[in-house]
Amino acid sequence: MDERRTVKVSKYLSKHLRHQPDRIGITLDEGGWVEIDTLIAAAAAHGFRFTREELDHVVATNDKKRFAADGTRIRASQGHSVDVDLGLPAATPPPYLYHGTVTRHLDAIRAEGLRPMNRHAVHLSADRETATRVGARRGRPVVLAVDAGAMHHDGHVFHVSANGVWLTEAVPARYLRFPGPH
Repeated sequence: MDERRTVKVSKYLSKHLRHQPDRIGITLDEGGWVEIDTLIAAAAAHGFRFTREELDHVVATNDKKRFAADGTRIRASQGHSVDVDLGLPAATPPPYLYHGTVTRHLDAIRAEGLRPMNRHAVHLSADRETATRVGARRGRPVVLAVDAGAMHHDGHVFHVSANGVWLTEAVPARYLRFPGPH
């Protein structure tokens, strides 16, 4: 499977397993799972054909491990805007986590902290390199450090997805460390 096809199938899966399952007539269960055969048939019925082998390739090779499969079912690992419960247990975060963004969002972040926007949780990275890559998707990246240890001490709950993304409801501005002059 060539890289362009892999990306195309991955984006299709992300759109329909995270945001718009109803658009192709599938229903995710409470944990975000759908039968693979049901997904493939629904996609084909809506004009996007892919094989089980292509799906397995995307799941196995996605650099961010965006999807989880259990043999007969598939789900997105995190990032949903539809209502699902991934069943992730609370986890103790490392002292600092990181969030990649771009300069144009910094004023709002300073005022409001990090909010989930259209997702269920704020996504945080365990290292600066990953946060840099996340921020770079939208322009020149800015990496914010999150005092996750203090947040956890103050009662904020964290979860970590199967692919290593840290999730929390929101990050108040007081827990953020901005680079450079404030």
